[in-house]
Amino acid sequence: MQVSVETTNGLERRMTVEIPRERIDLEVKNRLKSLSGKVKMSGFRPGKVPFKVVEKQYGGKVHQEVVGDLMQSSFYEAVTQEKLRPAGMPHIVPRELADGDKDFGYTATFEVYPEFKVTDLDKMVVEKPVTAINDADVDKVVEVIRKQRVEWKPVEREAKDGDRVTLDFDGYIDGEVFQGGSGKQMAVEIGAKRMIPGFEDQLVGIKADEERELSLSFPDTYHAKELAGKPVTFKVKATLVEESELPELNEDFAKAMGVEEGGIDAFRQQVRDNMAREADQSLKSKIKDNVLEALLKHVPLDVPKSLIDNEVSSLIKQQKEQQGMQDTDINAQAMEEQARRRVALGLILSEIVAENDIKVEPAKVREIVESVASGYEKSEEVVKYYYSDKSRLAEVENFALEQQVVDWVLSQANVNEAEVPFDSIMNRG
Repeated sequence: MQVSVETTNGLERRMTVEIPRERIDLEVKNRLKSLSGKVKMSGFRPGKVPFKVVEKQYGGKVHQEVVGDLMQSSFYEAVTQEKLRPAGMPHIVPRELADGDKDFGYTATFEVYPEFKVTDLDKMVVEKPVTAINDADVDKVVEVIRKQRVEWKPVEREAKDGDRVTLDFDGYIDGEVFQGGSGKQMAVEIGAKRMIPGFEDQLVGIKADEERELSLSFPDTYHAKELAGKPVTFKVKATLVEESELPELNEDFAKAMGVEEGGIDAFRQQVRDNMAREADQSLKSKIKDNVLEALLKHVPLDVPKSLIDNEVSSLIKQQKEQQGMQDTDINAQAMEEQARRRVALGLILSEIVAENDIKVEPAKVREIVESVASGYEKSEEVVKYYYSDKSRLAEVENFALEQQVVDWVLSQANVNEAEVPFDSIMNRG
C-alpha cells in the first residue's frame, strides 16, 4: 500500500492511498468461495453451486463490499503509518477500478488535530481575586434578610416612597382599554421600580379611595413589541396604603431564623459563615474563568472546523432539550465562537492532563459530592445518588479533573492576587 500526504490548508490534509489490485482480487475470491458453500440456487444442491456461477451472480456486489471495507480499513492503516490524528470524518473519493488498472486508489480529505505544547506557564499572568468579609458586608446581608421578612401595616396618610399601594387600574391607548392593561387589587411598592418608568413616582401622595390618571409611555425596549414606545394613560383607584415595618434584630428574630441559642450574635455569625461559603464558591468560579482565559491567550492554536461543527450541534441539542426551542429559533452561527472556545479549551486541558499525568483524585470527587449534598436535608441520600450511577459520578469526576488542572496551572503561573469587595464577588454591585 502506497500513501502520500499533502497539506492543503492549515489543518486540512489530502491523503492519496494506492491499494494493489491483487489484494482486492484475493479478498473478493475468498469471499466468493465462502459464499459458494452457503448459497442456494435453483437446479443445484446446497453448497454445490459452481464457483463460476456464484462469481457471475454475486461478483459485482462482493467486489463493491470489498472495496468499501478496504477503503475503511486502509484509511486507518494509512493514518497510523503516517502518524496522523484525524479530527472528524474523512471525505473519501475513490478512483474507479477499470480493466487493466494495476492498483486501486482513493483520496481522503480530512482535518488533523493541532500539534502544540503548553510551555512557559511561568510567563502567563493570572489574576486571582481574593476577598475579606467585614462587618459592613454582614450588615448589608442582614438588612436584606430583614426586608424579606417585612410586615405591612395600613396607614391613613398620603403614600410616600417605600410605601405599598393596593389599587385597581385600567390602561388606555388611544382612548381604548388595551389587552392586559387592567388589574384588580394589585400591590405596588413605590420605589421598587417593578412598573414602567413613572408609574410608581406618580403614586406618591395618593390616599386610600383616591382616584388618579397617570400619563406615561411604554419604554422603547418594552418586551411587548405592540406596546413599545406608545403613550398610555392609567386610571387608578387606591384602595389601601401601607407602610413597611422591619422586624427588630432581637432574640425572637434569631429564633425565627432557626438560631436557637446565642441570639443575634450567633445569627450574625451564621450569616457570615454562609457568606464565606458563597464567596468561596464564587471566587473558585472566577479564578477558574481567569485561568481558562489566560490559557486561551497563552496557547494560540488552530481548531479543526469539524470539531467546531460537532460542538455547535451539541450546543443546539442542549438548547432544544433545556428550553424546548425549535430549529428556526436557534442561531447556529452565533454559537460558533462559543463552540470554538470550548473545543480549544478541551484540547489545551487534555494536553496538560496527558503531559503531566494528572489523574482524578477520589478524595476531590468525594469533596465535591459532599459539598453539593450539604445543601440538602438528607445529604447522605444525595451522596448515594451520585455514587450509585457511574454516568452521574463521571460528570463529577470530569469536573474534579478540570479543577485539578486549574490548580496545577495556578501552581505554575505568575499569579497576581487582587483584593475585591464582597459585593463585587457576588455581583451585588
